[in-house]
Order: sequence, then structure tokens, then C-alpha cells
Amino acid sequence: MDTVMQEKTEKHMTTRNNGLRWLYLVLGTASLLFCGIIYGWSILKMPLSTEFGWAGPALSLNFTLTMCFFCIGGMVGGALTKKIGLRFTLFISAVLACLGFIIASGMNGRIAVLYISYGLLSGLGIGIAYNAIISTVNAWFPDKKGLCSGILMMGFGASALVVGSLADRMIESPAFGWRAAYRIIGIALGGILVLAGLFLKKNESSVGSAQTVQKDSCDRDFTTAEMLRSAKFWKAFLVVIFLAAVGNTVISMAKDLSLSVGIAPSSATLLVGILSLCNGIGRVITGAVFDRFGRRTTMIGANIAAMAAAGIVLVAVLIHSPLICVIGLCLAGLSYGTGPTISSAFTSESFGTRYFPMNFAVMNCNLLCASFIATGTSLISEASGHYAGAFITLLALTAAALLLNLSLKD
Repeated sequence: MDTVMQEKTEKHMTTRNNGLRWLYLVLGTASLLFCGIIYGWSILKMPLSTEFGWAGPALSLNFTLTMCFFCIGGMVGGALTKKIGLRFTLFISAVLACLGFIIASGMNGRIAVLYISYGLLSGLGIGIAYNAIISTVNAWFPDKKGLCSGILMMGFGASALVVGSLADRMIESPAFGWRAAYRIIGIALGGILVLAGLFLKKNESSVGSAQTVQKDSCDRDFTTAEMLRSAKFWKAFLVVIFLAAVGNTVISMAKDLSLSVGIAPSSATLLVGILSLCNGIGRVITGAVFDRFGRRTTMIGANIAAMAAAGIVLVAVLIHSPLICVIGLCLAGLSYGTGPTISSAFTSESFGTRYFPMNFAVMNCNLLCASFIATGTSLISEASGHYAGAFITLLALTAAALLLNLSLKD
């Protein structure tokens, strides 16, 4: 009788946990939808350039700083979640992210305020939340690593389309303006992270079947130090940096690039949103492909897509073609969406789940390096007065990534 009751209890708990994990996935995706507003920088920066006269490289530097502190925040988030728990970690991230936007809304022409508020505070807060949410929700899906990562990353990547489009309307509206838009974004972002902190829970037991988990996991769990001594890590790290550089560059200059080939301003704003949507779709597709076909096929496919995106945008700027530019930007969004999903699924599969929060935070620093490349390509464009040099550079980097990719062993 005891055995029967125990089996019924275990079955009930499994069913309950299986339902809960999908609710957590929805909440995590909604939270990351707001966090991903940092990818809407090409929209949010426009009024600052107009009002304060700040040049492109100065504003691109803010995006680079944001990504720097985003990556630092990921490492801080991994440590904080372990030390003080998920709830308080997300509360801290909510305060930092909200405060950053609110301080930025009161800028009076000193660009250092932008770097400290939007770049440091919001970047750090969003990075902390990003790591905490992904690590927590991923732990509920040991049997669907790629799909879970893809859906979460889709929320993060689609932010520029959803939240960014709303921000653009507020910025253009006489009733709001950019200062009110920044404040509203900050408050909404802080609120959703507080809700996530109240409701998200860590998974204390595996939901997936033992057979599935064993098949998808590596033989043992690697500490962060052990991972850093692995040649496999460094090859994959460089590959994702070079591939992410294409998306980072396009995101930081998407609207200006669109305008340069003759796309109308209203259509250029819409294209930034479509780029974000493609980014999100790319993340889900990558997760499904990773689960179905494995790491090697997924990474090589992502590499080819990034090379094609850089080449098509290069052709668009050389012949001044709006249509080809749209195709190139959409493909760049799709290819950029592959990076975060690969980073998450690759780290979990190759180095285990026990030390995943910190290992993922370190792997996620590829965004930091890619953002510096994006700043460099922006400087190349500024110096030459043309976008061609930037995309020739990106084409060379994606070719180097392909060589590294092919040398990666399972």
C-alpha cells in the first residue's frame, strides 16, 4: 500500500512540476522581453543625437559599455543567486535596471551621465537578471535544453520589436517624448523583474527522464576553471564572438544603415523591429535544431548564415539597394539569434549543469568582445564615410570563425 501511495504521490508531483515549468518559462520569457530593450539602442539613441548633438561613435560606445556591464552582470548574477537566492538577486537587478533608465531620463547634455546610468546601472541590472532567469528556468528543462534556451532568448531578442516600437511611438509623441519614454521603460522593467523574483522558483529535482538527461549531458560537470583550460571552450568562444559581431554591428547601426540606402524613416524604424523579430525567431529555430541535430550541425549552419548576412548587406550598401538591405538585415537578425542559444545549450551540454550559472556567464562574455568589434566597425564606417569597410571586416571574421568551427570536435 505504501508503495502504491508513493508512486501516486510521485506521479502527482511530476505532473504538477511539468505544468509549473511551462508557467515559469512563460514568466521568464516575459521578463526577458523587457530586459532585451538594450537591443533597441538604435531606436533609443535617436533623440539623444538630435537633442545633444552626440556623434555616432560616442553613442556606439554607450552600447559597448552596456554590453560590457551586461556581461559583468551575468557573472555577478551567477554568484548572487548562489549566495543570497534567486528572489533577492532579481530584486537587486530590478532596482539597478530601473534606476539606470530613470537617471538617463534626466540627462542634461553630459554624455558621462548616459554611460553611468544606461551603460553601467541598466547594463549591470539586466545582466544580473538575464543570468538568474535563464539559469533558473533552464534547470526545469533538462530534457529540452535547446528549445527552452531558444524560447527564452526569443523573448530577449524580440524586445526591440515589441518594447522598442512602443518606445519609438512614445518618443515621437508630443504627449510623452524621450524622457517620459525612458522613465516608463525603467518602471516597467523593474516591475516585471520584481514579479519574476516573487514567483520563479529553483528546480530541486530533474523533470526530464533520466535517459534523456543522461543522453544530453556531458560525462561530468566542469568547474569554471576547468572549462577555461579546455581548448574546446576557447574555440567555441571565438566562433560565437565572430558570429555575434555581425549582429551587434547591425543592431547598433540598423536605423542609420537603412536610411543610408534610401529606406524611409518610418520604414527604417519598422525594420529595426523586424530585425529584432528575426533575432527572436532565430533563437527558437536554433534551439530546436540543436535538440534535433546536435551541436556541430547547428554551429556550422549558424556560421554560414552569418557569412551570408555580412555579404548580402555589403552588396546592399555597394549598390544602394533597399530590398537587398532588408534581406541582409533580416538574415543578420536570424544569424544573431543563433549565438545566445548556442552559448547556453553548448555550455550545458559540453560542461555540465552543476556549475552552469557561472560557466554560462563566462561564455556569455562573447557579447562583450563582440560589442568592441561593433564599436570598431562603427569607427571604420565613420572614418571612411561608408559602411562597406565594416562589412568587409565582418565577412573576414565569419570566414575565420568557420575554420575554427570545423576544427571543433564533439
